[in-house]
Formats: sequence, structure tokens, C-alpha cells
Amino acid sequence: MTAQTYLAYDYPLLSAFWTMLVFFLWIMWFVLLFRIIFDIFRDDSMNGWAKAGWLLFVIVVPFLGVLVYVIARGKDMGRREVEQARAQQKAFDAYIRETAQGGTSSVDELARLSEIKARGDISEEEFRRAKELVLSGHGSAGGTGSAPR
Repeated sequence: MTAQTYLAYDYPLLSAFWTMLVFFLWIMWFVLLFRIIFDIFRDDSMNGWAKAGWLLFVIVVPFLGVLVYVIARGKDMGRREVEQARAQQKAFDAYIRETAQGGTSSVDELARLSEIKARGDISEEEFRRAKELVLSGHGSAGGTGSAPR
């Protein structure tokens, strides 16, 4: 038999399962460790010395430090996570609302002014002044990209 065949006999399926489980738990450990480290820096209620102490404790004695941090500050950690998620969602919703409002751009305003001038509703001088206002950003759009309603 070859060396590969012996390896297959020496490393059964259950051992492969346990290896994958240990590897998964190891990765999850690092995820938890880094989330705690980021939470230490994000916490505004702690002063610099407290942050340094927690960081030192978590890095020097990682298992005990993470366990103690989760027990002592786990609720606040969850609260900060939820607050950050809400703030991000609120900013995203505001961006979507602002973007979805549409409105008119300066090109649309100029096209509308040209149509009004072509109909004869405004003179050449009025068209020129309105065009300068639109191009300078002080037109009826107010420079924000949305038309008044």
C-alpha cells in the first residue's frame, strides 16, 4: 500500500469531522476576540485607561479576558451594536429618500427655460438671467437638484 492509502486508514471520517469542528470553533474564537477588541475602542463610556486595561487583559489572558468581558459588559456590547446598526440603517434610509426624490438637474432646468423662451413667454434678457442663475446653482432648483413643489 502507498502512503496515501495508509493516511486514509489512519484518519477516519469522524476525525475529519472533529478537525473541521475545531477549526470552525477556532475561527469563531478569533471573530469574537476581534469583535470585543473593536467594542473596547467603540465604547465612549470608558476612559482611555479603562480601555487600555481591558485591551491588555483580553490580549494577555485571552480566554479568561474574553469570558470576563462578555459577562461584565456583554449587554452594553449588544446595545452598542444595535445602536450602530440603527444609525447605519437611518443614514441609508435618508440617502435612499434623498436619491429617490428625483427632481430636476440644471440640464432639465435649461431645457425647460429653452422651451419657455421658444414659446415666447420670456424675453432674451430674462432667459439669459435665468440661465445664469441655473448655472450658478441659485436657480429655482436652489442648487440641490430638486424642484420646488
